[in-house]
Parts: sequence; structure tokens; C-alpha cells
Amino acid sequence: MTNKDKSTIPLSPSLTNSFKDIKRFQTVKPVQYSRVLLLSLQAIFNALIISLLARLLVVLIDLITNISFYGKLSALPASPAGNHWGWWVVLVPVTGSLLVGVMARFGSAAIRGHGIPEAMETIMLKESKIPPAITFLKPLSAAISIGTGGPFGAEGPIIATGGAFGSLTGQIMHISPGERKIMLAAGACAGMSAIFGSPLAAIMLAIELLLFEFSPRSLIPVALSCITGAAMHFILFGIYPVFNMAGIPVPTILALLTYIFMGAFIGFAASFVSRSVYWVEDTFERLPIHWMWWPALGAVFVGIIGYYAPVTMGVGYINITNLLTGNLPLTSLLVLCCLKYFSWVIALGSGTSGGTLAPLFTIGGALGAITGYFLLKYLPGIQINLATAALIGMAAMFAGASRAVLTSILFAFETTGQPNGLLPLLGACIAAYLVSFFMMKKGSIMTEKIGRRGFSTPDTYFPDMLLKVKAKALIKQSAVMIHSDYSVQELRDWCIPNFSKVTNRFFIATEANSSFLGYIDKKVLFAENIDAELSIRQIIRSDLPVVSEDQFANSVCEIMGNVELDVIAVHSNKDKKKILGCIEASDIVRVYSELHKRDGHYHRSISLPKLAMRLIIKAKFFIQSKKTI
Repeated sequence: MTNKDKSTIPLSPSLTNSFKDIKRFQTVKPVQYSRVLLLSLQAIFNALIISLLARLLVVLIDLITNISFYGKLSALPASPAGNHWGWWVVLVPVTGSLLVGVMARFGSAAIRGHGIPEAMETIMLKESKIPPAITFLKPLSAAISIGTGGPFGAEGPIIATGGAFGSLTGQIMHISPGERKIMLAAGACAGMSAIFGSPLAAIMLAIELLLFEFSPRSLIPVALSCITGAAMHFILFGIYPVFNMAGIPVPTILALLTYIFMGAFIGFAASFVSRSVYWVEDTFERLPIHWMWWPALGAVFVGIIGYYAPVTMGVGYINITNLLTGNLPLTSLLVLCCLKYFSWVIALGSGTSGGTLAPLFTIGGALGAITGYFLLKYLPGIQINLATAALIGMAAMFAGASRAVLTSILFAFETTGQPNGLLPLLGACIAAYLVSFFMMKKGSIMTEKIGRRGFSTPDTYFPDMLLKVKAKALIKQSAVMIHSDYSVQELRDWCIPNFSKVTNRFFIATEANSSFLGYIDKKVLFAENIDAELSIRQIIRSDLPVVSEDQFANSVCEIMGNVELDVIAVHSNKDKKKILGCIEASDIVRVYSELHKRDGHYHRSISLPKLAMRLIIKAKFFIQSKKTI
């Protein structure tokens, strides 16, 4: 339409003519390989520093343990189990917890807890910004807590410390919140890898609990960070598996089925353990005293239990190693399962600083060994191995409590180096995960705290629905498009009676011969300071983008959101001088909704009765044709 018709505004004119070069309108950015390289180099550097911090944390724990329980200035490995304090031992964890409470009250309350939930919350709600003080206060408070008998592992604090250091460097660097999240996750998992020498498990921990995404941009820096942490583990801690155990036999079919059953049973136990942690936390919340004193109150129970069962105090990695021998007597298994559980759940619920992985492994390993003990006693032909039962027990407990199922499997495999245990681990951990999925609907031990604050953590990973749709499938042919030779007043006059046709904020403007010019903002069109006699050419915005017909809908959505467009022009991919139509924001919403509805629409694609009838009919015709021949 080339002639100006003052009675109407042309709708859907012919769009076959050319328009100006549109390269300037393109806003889709290519993959930024330089950014991935920058993040990777920084992650490797961070991992080197965090590995040294991990080693320093272990030395500090041993130093405080030696001072607290043996009165000697030594950094050699030590356990509270051999102390001779008698009843005075109760005062040791109380003293340490008082110090932790003071540090949390006057330093930073963020040092409380076991590390991973706090890191998840920071990523989700605080743009991955952790206060710099946490880098120093968290390992110090954890060393005091664990060194004075707290029943925790060192992995939670070093994960929190590594995450804090990664966040600190991410705040110094000129990066986006998404990239800062990667630095936090890379730092946290480098700490785990440095402590245990388990890079695969650390990578999976990042994917399952911290990153909430799976992409080259995040995976490459995190993987390099974890590999660096593992290499530093060999230098700083040694080349042997952390939980060295004798070779276990290849499981028989009967044994494998039994291990799966045991994993399901431990999944129930993991659900109970997770709930009990939050029940204890809720109990402390109701106390009429400041939370600064809660760790000391919880430490009283730690000390009393520690007097009767000294093995329940401290890091307790030696307990896990002993469990994996399969030779501990039943009384020792009951102590590690029950008394360790009570000591740990009360201490953790009181809000002190410590980790969850080692205690869960101890409790789960002991429960697995106990279950195996009674199964062998009453069903001697079941063909299971007690060491394997302890191994799958510790992994299944962590899988059920945290729902980090792949992390649990790989961690148990990497820290023991038992290839024959991989299949039992897989079956048992999946069974525990299945049970906890139905038992803990409010979240896992890692996520329920965030859920209680009104936020939900991502628990599924699937492709973007809009990646299934291209722009050409969304093009609206009957869109309103405006000739450029109209005046502002003429366009205003047309808009009023045609209100239902102009619901969008923007019009697409064309020349009289339909070549593309740009967009008209209705806010500008109806602005009081705009001269009504002006041509609409003078209010057209030519700096806004157009999209290609082959762009995916998620990209179109992102572009429209970035420039706040509610309608966007679409050009032909073969001929960039040809506009095919436009896409409205409502079109993307409609398609997104339809795709989700389709995914939730349950129907039978093949009807067995109809299929059988068709087969009978075909067979009948086939037989008749044979008879005719």
C-alpha cells in the first residue's frame, strides 16, 4: 500500500520491500569464550589458596584438640577419644561453644550452621555475596568447635570457607552475579576436593546443590577448580584414599538385592535424621535466652555423651575407617550409630559451626553395619559383606538426607577406591533417594531451612521449554503496522476508536512502500510536549532490535525483556531485507503455557484394543488374498 489513506491506518501491509541494514539491531551475544577463560584461570588460582586453607584448617583442628584434651602444643593428628579428663571433659566442648557463640554474636552470625545451606541461600537470595569476614571467621570458629570436641567434620566449614573466598574474589572482579555464583561454587567445591581428594564428587555437589545449572560456562571453571583441589590434596595430605579399606568382593545378585533393600531402610532413617535436626533447632528457638548461648547449652550434652563415649567427639574420620573394616563389635556400632547421632543432632541444632558429611557417614555406616549384622545372623545365606554394608550405609544416609544422590555415590567411591562397591552404592543410594523423596516433602536437610523462609530451591534440571520453538512459529501476520508519512495527530485520532487493536505499547513503523523504519512508543506518541503536527518519523526509535525467523523463542523473549519491547519485528533468515511479521509478548506466554500443559497432559498414544482390531482386520484380508491367489 503506497498511497496515504487518511481514514485508516494500514494493517498488515505487504512486507516484501527492503529496509535499512539491521545488523545494528542484533542484541544476541555470542558465547563469550574469553569470559569462560577468565573464570577458569581465577578458579584455578582460588583453588590453590583454598587448598592451603583446607590444610591450615586441619592443622588448626589438631592443634586445638591437642591443647584442649592433652594440654600440649602440637599440631600432630589427635583424637579426643584418648583423653584423661574424666568428668572435666564436659567443660571442654562447653568452653569451645561459648567462644563460637561470642564470635557469632559479635563477629558474624553467618558462621553458624554447617555451611552448604548457607552457601545455597547466599547464591539464591544475595547475588552470591558473602561478607569477607566469613573467609576468616568460619574456619576459625569451626576449628574451635571441632577441636574442643564438637561431633562434626571439617568438610562443611571448608566448603563454606572456600565459597566465601570465591565470593570475595568474585566481588573484587568485574563480573556478573551469575559469574560470581560460579566463583562461589568453584571455591566451595575446591575445598571439598582438597580435603577428600574427590574431584568428581565435588563437581557433582556443585551441580546438585550449588549451581542450579549445567552449562559449559559453569562446568569448566568448577571442574578445573576441583581438579586443582584434588592435585593439592595429593601434595598436602597424601596419595592414598581418605578412607582406606580392604578390597570388597563382587556382590552376587542376592547380595545386591539385599543392599538395595538396606538402602531403602536407611532412606527412612535419613528422613528421620533430617527432621530431627530441624526439630532440635525449633526447640532451641523457643528457649527464652539469646541464641549466642545455645551452642554452649548444646555442648553440655556433647560433653556428657563424650564422657561415656569419647569416640563421638571430634572429626571422627578414624571411626569411618574402622567401620569400613567390617570388624567392629556390635556395641561399638551401636555407640557410633545412636550416641553419635544424639551428640551431633543436638550440637548442630544449637547453631554452632560444623559439618554434616562426616557425622552422616558415621551414623549411616554404623546403621548399615548393624543392619548387615542382624541380616547375617538370622539369614546367614544372604551373601552380604559387612564392610560393603557399612559403605552403602554411609553413602545412602547422605543421599537420603541431602538428596545429592550422585555426589553420595561418587564420594563413597572416590574416598575408598572400591570398584566392586560401585553397583551396590548405586542401588542403595537410589533406593534411599526414592524413599526420602516421598518422606521429606518439605525439602532435604540442605534445603528445608531455605524453604522455611518462603523460598524454594531448584530440584529439577530440564531444557528451556522455549528452546523447542522458533520465532517463525510465533509470527503474527495480522499485526498493526504504521506508515511513516502520518502525522502524530492522525495516529492519535486513529488509536482512540481502534483501542482494541493497539493494546501493545509499541507500534512497528514502515515507509509508505512498507520498508521497515523502527518502533513508535505510545508513551511518546501521547506525551503532552509532543507537537501534534509532527510527522511520526520524528518520534520513531530506530535503536531497537529485530530478530531472525530462526532464533529460538527464549532468545526472542530475552531480547524483548532487555529492551522492554512488547512487540518485535521478525526478518527473514534468507533475505534480511524482508520482514515476515512480528511477535507479541503474549504470543510467547501463550506458547510457553501450551508447552507446559502438553507436558502435563496424560493420554494413551496407542489403544491396545484398537491396535488388536487393526491387526485382526489386516490378518483377515491377508488370508483372504492368499485364498484368492
